[in-house]
Amino acid sequence: MKHLLSIVLIALLLVSCKEEKKQNDAIATIDNEAKEQVQDITYDSFGKKITDKDALTAKRMAVHYENMAVGDSIDAKMIAKVDEVCQAKGCWMKLDLPNGEQVMVKFKDYGFFMPKDISGKEVVINGKAYVNEVPVDEQRHYAEDGGATPEDIAKITEPKKTYSFLADGVLLKTE
Repeated sequence: MKHLLSIVLIALLLVSCKEEKKQNDAIATIDNEAKEQVQDITYDSFGKKITDKDALTAKRMAVHYENMAVGDSIDAKMIAKVDEVCQAKGCWMKLDLPNGEQVMVKFKDYGFFMPKDISGKEVVINGKAYVNEVPVDEQRHYAEDGGATPEDIAKITEPKKTYSFLADGVLLKTE
């Protein structure tokens, strides 16, 4: 009887080891697929050569901006979707934040410009994030570059606290 019980326990142990190996194989397969998906992301690069490593999400960056005062700045790298691009020559862009705000992105030393048709695409930007107050005339200039109507431009009457970013490098996700 003892031998029979020992045989049953050994058989159960062998079966459970096989199941654990199947689970480990499944986890390894999922990990490999995730790595392949990450490796499949390709970017067009503008300005300084950067990578997407350690980039903050737009949601995380929004928290940083909310805790900053006018004049504050931090070195940052973030991933976000493009909302608008300067239609005159691609010399600025606005990125969406999940809290309903936007980030006004300019390019260091006007050293590079972005394509004008990238609204809705994902970018990774690297540089300095800061909060500033934009005067009325500058807001009107950006509105005009963005294609706003004269009526919309005329509605701009007060300086505005804005989230800004001076980018030294940008990665544009390709499809």
